[in-house]
Amino acid sequence: MKKWVKMSFSLLLISVLMISLAACNSDSQTKTKKLEKVRIAEVTRSIFYAPQYVALAKGFFKDEGLDVTLTTTPGGDKTMTTLISGGADIALVGSETSIYVYAQGSNDPVINFAQLTQTDGTFLVARNKIDNFSWDLLKGKTFLGQRKGGMPQMVGEFVLKKHGIDPHKDLTLIQNVDYANIANAFASGTGEFVQLFEPTASIFEKQGKGYIVASFGKESGHVPYTTFMAKQSYIKENSDTVEKFTRAIYKAQQWVQTHSSEEVAKAVMTYFPDTDIDIMTTVVDRYKSQGSFATDPILDEEEWNNLQNIMKEAGELPKEVDYKTLVNTKMAQDVMKK
Repeated sequence: MKKWVKMSFSLLLISVLMISLAACNSDSQTKTKKLEKVRIAEVTRSIFYAPQYVALAKGFFKDEGLDVTLTTTPGGDKTMTTLISGGADIALVGSETSIYVYAQGSNDPVINFAQLTQTDGTFLVARNKIDNFSWDLLKGKTFLGQRKGGMPQMVGEFVLKKHGIDPHKDLTLIQNVDYANIANAFASGTGEFVQLFEPTASIFEKQGKGYIVASFGKESGHVPYTTFMAKQSYIKENSDTVEKFTRAIYKAQQWVQTHSSEEVAKAVMTYFPDTDIDIMTTVVDRYKSQGSFATDPILDEEEWNNLQNIMKEAGELPKEVDYKTLVNTKMAQDVMKK
């Protein structure tokens, strides 16, 4: 009798465990099925976008039920084309591109919903070491700038004019080199000064190919330099998804803000397999110290107006666009409240 009771109890226990395991497996499958795919097209691969890589590496997107894939589409024009044609759901690119699309009369405008960086991310690199740099040293020299019409180029010209330099008269300005080839062109001997993103600028410095002498980010002030944006129709049809996405970005922004530069570098190192961890730490520290990483996803009106002033100064503003027309901060505000 006792043996039968023990056997019955054992069978009951096994049944309970099997049911529990089946339930856990079912829950796991349900969670996997619930992951919603979101495709991001980023304008370039740069440590400048560290919070985005932190959100991916730390699983913040998955915590929100999102399966995010990331593709690099070099250049603002290519990134925006990818978004508009349906090749991506969300783009990480300069806010000026949304103005260009709107000015062309789009029926489905591209809306900025979460800001990632709030300063320019480029640095002025000189071919030769300069102990006492001043902007006047660029006069009469050849400056290898960024693509015409893009934020780096416009900020570059804005800063030059701020220091009394006419970029089209006081120096030789090269703007016809494709974005992806600018660093190689400088390394090959083109120009005495170049405007570069990180980590390329620091890598060049370590290799003796150039020397960082100034920061365009420090000189230009706060602008919505790179933001996450999507077509108005996508946001309307997928508002919950966009809110979850924004919440993950906000978590990452806070994580970057509260962790050391070395911790941030280690967290995102898989996205920069060919970059030395010491250089990455230096780059993150440089961006953190000048306040390049936005600490929250809110794109405010003052930044939007500063952007348009820079575009106007560069002669690249097709038309002034009201802040509320192309900026939607509802999701950002909601996730910050919660």
